[in-house]
Amino acid sequence: MSQRFADIIVDISHEAIDRTFQYKIPEELEGQIRIGMSVSIPFGRGNNLRKGYVIGFSDTPEIDEEKLKYINDIEKKDVAIESTLIELAAFIKDNYGSTMINALKTVMPIKEKVKNRTKKEEFDTPYEEENFVPNDEQAKAIKRVVEDFERGDYKTYLLKGITGSGKTLVYIEIIEKMLQMGKQAIVLIPEIALTYQTVARFRNRFGDKVAIMNSKLSKGERYEQFERAKKGDVSVVIGPRSALFAPFSNLGLIVIDEEHEQSYKSDTTPKYHAREVAIKRASMCGASVILGSATPSIDSYYKAVNKEYELITLNERAKEGATLAKVSVVDLRKELEHGNRSIFSNHLRELIRERLDKHEQTMLFINRRGYSGFISCRECGYVFKCPHCDVSLKEHNGKTANAKLVCHYCGYEIARPKLCPECNSKFIAGFGTGTEKVESEIKKEFPDARVLRMDADTTKRKNAHEKIVDAFAKGKADILVGTQMIVKGHDFPNVTLVGAVAADTTLFDNDYMAAEKTFDLLAQAAGRAGRSDKGGEVVIQTYKPDDYCIIAAANQDYDEFFEEELAYREMLNYPPVFNMLVLFMESEYEELMDKYAQYIRQIIDDYYHEDKEIKCIGPCEANIYKLDDNYRKVIYIKSKSIDTLISIKDRVESVLEKNTDYEKCFISFDFNPLKTY
Repeated sequence: MSQRFADIIVDISHEAIDRTFQYKIPEELEGQIRIGMSVSIPFGRGNNLRKGYVIGFSDTPEIDEEKLKYINDIEKKDVAIESTLIELAAFIKDNYGSTMINALKTVMPIKEKVKNRTKKEEFDTPYEEENFVPNDEQAKAIKRVVEDFERGDYKTYLLKGITGSGKTLVYIEIIEKMLQMGKQAIVLIPEIALTYQTVARFRNRFGDKVAIMNSKLSKGERYEQFERAKKGDVSVVIGPRSALFAPFSNLGLIVIDEEHEQSYKSDTTPKYHAREVAIKRASMCGASVILGSATPSIDSYYKAVNKEYELITLNERAKEGATLAKVSVVDLRKELEHGNRSIFSNHLRELIRERLDKHEQTMLFINRRGYSGFISCRECGYVFKCPHCDVSLKEHNGKTANAKLVCHYCGYEIARPKLCPECNSKFIAGFGTGTEKVESEIKKEFPDARVLRMDADTTKRKNAHEKIVDAFAKGKADILVGTQMIVKGHDFPNVTLVGAVAADTTLFDNDYMAAEKTFDLLAQAAGRAGRSDKGGEVVIQTYKPDDYCIIAAANQDYDEFFEEELAYREMLNYPPVFNMLVLFMESEYEELMDKYAQYIRQIIDDYYHEDKEIKCIGPCEANIYKLDDNYRKVIYIKSKSIDTLISIKDRVESVLEKNTDYEKCFISFDFNPLKTY
């Protein structure tokens, strides 16, 4: 038998992960050692035995084999949480395309000193009182999950509950049962919905046993929270995607709230999906997973329909007297026919006036920030574009002295030109509508209204998001204008009107998931109204009132939308019926990029051309061909088998490793992407 070698890291701290040591595997341990396992190894000149972790294997020595030492033994009694996280990193590497080092850095917190802090933790505030008692639907859901767990039947559940049905209370009650059994829990929440309202409910029930993770924590603070979890000082970790890797050694439950949210998919390498990695982690340690949403992803509901997940439904709003809002659809084409050129339909304008008179609140939603979509010359048609990216510039600050044009991708900006650079015309105008313009128009139409705006521009400063939410919750504004961030996870009892100003903003994106994203946003927006006994109304303004996505959102009928959307995906071989792999390539050198893309396509064709199940498209230019002075191309591959796509990824990686001609070109892999590149 030929000698095999193991790559081992000795220090598990983040900054030492890049440094690996190669050891020989003794014959008697061959076949017993696996990735993630802790071993004892002779280290340094004195050959003192130290603990190390196996992160990879090789059949080739990196240096003279005679100079390599043998692994001493397997740490049989060791069940360190690091072993589980390393094994999870290996899963991410194999299934999403990444080096093992990058995968390890994804799952390991960065070890840095924490400066002395004088201020309190962001969410360290007095709790809200909570006296909710589960209703019959909630109680059945809680009982089902807990009893399955007590029998050792660890499952993945899809908790499909309408907006306001009390999914958070279900999570809290199940977590309390888990803690009583000595277990720990991780709760993932999209960053955008990680609000004081949500966190306070968990803190109220579990007090100091809760650790909060969010993007505002420094690397050192994040490491400190992870260390608290490792030591057992906390039993519940709440946070966005990265909280999934909390070092709990007795994990019993992982909750992914608003599981349809795109932020659960990493947009940097490795492009893992938290939902899939959570299910893998749960299977490794005997834990249950709950995926919760009012509008589940098509992928998750497809798996529930096919019995891969257990489906639990909540069909009633939890608060007594609360009902689903009344929804009306306004055809903006008819508004134009009747001479209304305002961005507000007559119906929406009347309802806003009613709410102001009754001292009730309104939310106006449009999924585009800025004053207008793009700026062009009315004389010659010239469109102002970013010199570094293949996109148009967006207008900000409207008709003010500070008006400017901004690239939302690289940040490039210029003062709003007075003349067209092509024909010298002064007839330059903005087209499309953004949050700034909606805010400006509302103030003109309703000068007596107190208006707040919440988007990426108004929430740049620390705690700005929380301040806006808090002000609106306390009734300091009558109308809240914003992007999708206003429809995520907020509960404002005095909001009785929600207006989707331009419902089809995302419907016509060049994206196979455009209808799903639009339906989710409209359904979630509708869910903000009628959350008390005051009732609520929703107005959807659109140029496509007969689109199945708009109709289903207006009916608040998820199943109706799912059936139509699945038929479309099936017809065009899109996920979840088919699996898809995107090979995304970029380089600052355009000619080299072209050769690189063709070379990769040739690798695929050489090894998989006889497999008729595989459908390969490209290479072709990405939606945005030039971004930040880099040229970008893509290859799409579809197959019913995810294993086939993983093998293609493996083959491309292995061939590229041996070819140094394209060192200035970069590739990443995205399985079942949530966007069209």
